[in-house]
Amino acid sequence: VQLVESGGGLVQPGGSLRLSCAASGFTFSNYGMSWYRQAPGKVREFVASISSRGGSTNYADSVKGRFTISRDNAKNTVYVQMNSLKPDDTAVYYCYAYIRWTEFWGQGTQVTVSS
Repeated sequence: VQLVESGGGLVQPGGSLRLSCAASGFTFSNYGMSWYRQAPGKVREFVASISSRGGSTNYADSVKGRFTISRDNAKNTVYVQMNSLKPDDTAVYYCYAYIRWTEFWGQGTQVTVSS
């Protein structure tokens, strides 16, 4: 199993970014996927999740209405569109999958929101 995030960077407050997570090594369309984030000095926290076929999504209260998770099962990729970004969204963002009783994490991509 491999999860590879991309799309992070530096953005001004109020700006937008779209993160991608390319998955391989498992049947992507059979599994729900999630995004987590970890800010400096803080514990890793849940951001958003999506069901295997994309019909169900969940969000942390802190990002609800600003972030949108989606997936393309033909491309084995899960996305998170992040709008109206705030300095508090600064963190390393991780892609996560729970497959056959095992947790898998990507390497993370840095998102910095600053003027």
